[in-house]
Amino acid sequence: MPPDVVKRAGDAGAASSARGGSAEPGTVRPGGRTARVRAAVLQAAGDMLAEQGFHGLDLAEVARRADVGKTTVYRRWGTVAGLVADLLTDMAEQSLPRTDTGSLEQDLLANAELVRRTLSDPRQGPLFKAVIAAATGDARTAEALHRFYEVRVAQWAPCVQDAVARGDLPEGTDAAEVVRAVSAPLYYRLLTTDAPLDEAAARRAAGAAVAAARAGAFVRTP
Repeated sequence: MPPDVVKRAGDAGAASSARGGSAEPGTVRPGGRTARVRAAVLQAAGDMLAEQGFHGLDLAEVARRADVGKTTVYRRWGTVAGLVADLLTDMAEQSLPRTDTGSLEQDLLANAELVRRTLSDPRQGPLFKAVIAAATGDARTAEALHRFYEVRVAQWAPCVQDAVARGDLPEGTDAAEVVRAVSAPLYYRLLTTDAPLDEAAARRAAGAAVAAARAGAFVRTP
């Protein structure tokens, strides 16, 4: 996965401290009642993305579903792209931490399984399809999607770095590329076929990434 998103219990990310200054709409981290409003709006936005896609996302309808005033939504997020950017930020903040088993195979299999479960989820799978489709034609959505995956890849890269330190992988292995190689087949399967994302697909993706990494396929070249 680029890694996936599976929500943690609670709303820890939404309760982060607000940033001061002239922040871009949708980027300030609120607390208290504002955090609850943000959580409700992002939940409604995610539901609508999963149901109707990016082009079906309407700020007024999001406000209605979240039981929030329209002016609040327009003032805070400004545009649909701004709302989607904040949704992706929240998803990255709330996603589960990486697994640390001490085994490269098990760590990458855990990553593949997390991606598989997310993309197979009745809500999350369509949501990701909608955001990926939107990113092809909207620069701000694309930027937010890239940031989301940068965060997730960085969270899982240490399992590869640890394998290099143990001597399980060649020196110079690009950890981020190994992590991307795990989830890439799962995303390709999601977007290009109607075949189910089963456990066998996750095992193949993780196993192929491990084999390629051990063969030196991801060693950085000058």
